[in-house]
Amino acid sequence: MGLATVASRAQNGLDATPVAVEVHVAGGLPGMTIVGLPEAAVRESKDRVRAALVNAGFQMPASRITVNLAPADLPKEGGRFDLAIAVGILVASGQVAGDRLQDCELLGELSLSAELRPVRGALSSSVRAGARGATLIVPEDNAAEAALSSGTRVLRAAHLLEICAWLQQEGELPEASPACAGSAAVSPPDLAEVLGQHQARRALEIAAAGGHSLLMIGPPGSGKSMLADRLPGILPPMSEPEMLEAAQILSIGRDGFAVERWGCRPFRAPHHTASAAALVGGGAPPRPGEITLAHAGVLFLDELPEFQRVVLEALREPLESGRIVISRAAQQIEFPAAFQLVAAMNPCPCGYAGDSEQSCRCTPDQIARYRNRLSGPLLDRIDLQIHVPRVPTRELASRTGSGESSAAVRTRVIAARARAIERQGQANHQLAGTLLDEHASLTPEDQRFLVEAAERLRLSGRGLHRSLRVARTIADLENHARIGRMHLTEALTYRNQL
Repeated sequence: MGLATVASRAQNGLDATPVAVEVHVAGGLPGMTIVGLPEAAVRESKDRVRAALVNAGFQMPASRITVNLAPADLPKEGGRFDLAIAVGILVASGQVAGDRLQDCELLGELSLSAELRPVRGALSSSVRAGARGATLIVPEDNAAEAALSSGTRVLRAAHLLEICAWLQQEGELPEASPACAGSAAVSPPDLAEVLGQHQARRALEIAAAGGHSLLMIGPPGSGKSMLADRLPGILPPMSEPEMLEAAQILSIGRDGFAVERWGCRPFRAPHHTASAAALVGGGAPPRPGEITLAHAGVLFLDELPEFQRVVLEALREPLESGRIVISRAAQQIEFPAAFQLVAAMNPCPCGYAGDSEQSCRCTPDQIARYRNRLSGPLLDRIDLQIHVPRVPTRELASRTGSGESSAAVRTRVIAARARAIERQGQANHQLAGTLLDEHASLTPEDQRFLVEAAERLRLSGRGLHRSLRVARTIADLENHARIGRMHLTEALTYRNQL
């Protein structure tokens, strides 16, 4: 008979909230009750824990067992508390010692044979545990991921008996270390494989250097998807905070985080049938959507007009703010969503409007309805809009016209991004307000030229500012301290292509 408390963590959006698993073993009719706002998978823990303890050779106390998951008002889900509950029962019933549990946190699901199974969000729990100086004990399959948090001591185990032996000081748990991870493990497609498309390659380089969004308009087979696939390969390397945050997001996603992707920028390409919840996140409890899973990476939307209107309109706020807030009756969760949008579309329903080799079968009304699926406010938020014509068949057959490799382009992109960060502390696509006025200043003549061009092109205030940001990036690529007329002229060619 006794009381034991074991530390664990609940997944609450991107955060891993501390949870105290309090186990009380007292007299009364045998049974186990779990309180503290548990969901179905947590309530089922009592059956998994009972079978695991018996199969591991321990006695299930023939007493009244009460398990409290504190704080009581935080929803608890999944099997992540199985290990903490089992250890708490063993300590409270006196079958194992609990002295070594000080400054330790336990995370893991139990099989009926007492083997440990992985859980979602191990990296988030590891980061938070390390912040308070605690040691985290996780299943073997979560060890490499949890060890990516360099400030956390992570111990790994494959079976409940290994942890019990460690508690009894009859053995030691091995310390986890991160597996060989990094960008070298995954080679992105090379830009040199793209034949022709010099303007599109130029726009892709500008988008990578400044973090700008990009819309490509062209007939089927013109290489839009190929270009989008090669954007991650020319983006600057991720910083340590970016790598850790992106890995934490993927860790709580449906597919989990693959350690070999550590340091690789995410590339998400949802199908056009995706719902608004799949794109921005949702569910109960709220899960991250595609825009959050693409955080610090690229979100590619192919066949842009085929997405539902409500889905596309949901992108407007995160494109500006870099975050998304999901509100539910019981809770509100904020996810980061600083993604780089790359979209592709055909010029018309049949795809061949303006094509030099195949005639278009669409009427003007059909073309207008097709293009009107994209709202003006959404298009206004896309910095670069280009036409991608089809590469001539002769050029494709002879395989001539290939350009620079991704490595060569990436060198210029890194240099341009470094100039922007050194000058203003952020990428050019984030420039706004006084920072934009200060670092994208123009001569009086160029200012008049920009105003006249904006009036002819009917640019909104947002469109004007975004053209200035693009011009600032073009100047950085050419290592010019000030924006010149040629930079403005090129930037303005990337607006209002529809």
